Amino acid sequence: MKYLIALFLGIVTGAVIFAAVLVYNPFIGKSGLSPLEVSDSRTMSLSYSAVASESIVYTNDGESTMDPYPEAVEQLWEDTIRQSSAMATVMRDGRNQTVGLGIKFSSLSEQTRLLSGKALVDSVWYVYLPGRGAFFLEQTENYWDYLRSVVLPAYRSSANTWKGSWLGNVTAGPGALGTAKVTGSSGEFEGLDMLAVESIAVKAWRVEGGPVAAEGRLLIELPDVVDAAAAEASQKLD
Repeated sequence: MKYLIALFLGIVTGAVIFAAVLVYNPFIGKSGLSPLEVSDSRTMSLSYSAVASESIVYTNDGESTMDPYPEAVEQLWEDTIRQSSAMATVMRDGRNQTVGLGIKFSSLSEQTRLLSGKALVDSVWYVYLPGRGAFFLEQTENYWDYLRSVVLPAYRSSANTWKGSWLGNVTAGPGALGTAKVTGSSGEFEGLDMLAVESIAVKAWRVEGGPVAAEGRLLIELPDVVDAAAAEASQKLD
């Protein structure tokens, strides 16, 4: 019996040590500085609320941490899409003015490898900015640092809540430098290929409901032709 107890304790101890190394290893899944943050090119910043109840509509399988909004919205419970989510939200500029509409579809990636610090999600955005045009954004996101720094502490808390200040880039590709691919579809963006990164800033997170105070941001690198089109449109308005 004592050997079985020793074996059991050894397995438990090993599992705890392994989990601690996996979660707290500073070299796994750490979000770095976005290449667009230090770029000399002009960028466009679009922000949105990452809280489901502050979006126009948000839905998933109905069993995930974030509750669908509004309550009457259809849920994605079918087997082929139950690991996906969809959101429509208002997009705001750097002055916090409403400038357009964003629709995002996300799905858990088959390339997820938690042992390598890869909690991956494949997602696409369709963003429409009235008076300017529209574009599609395709990316792979890595939420490992988000899970480790925000979600896990919330589950460990006796109040099932995390409060603090976390800011990180979640875009991990498909660009070689960890950037998203943006394709212009209409207006001043038509026919253009651009780069972007998505980041999330979280101040409060709850086990039941997910983000309580959180904001997402799309940072898009603009080519010179977009600058010229925007200047021309501004002159016409004047």
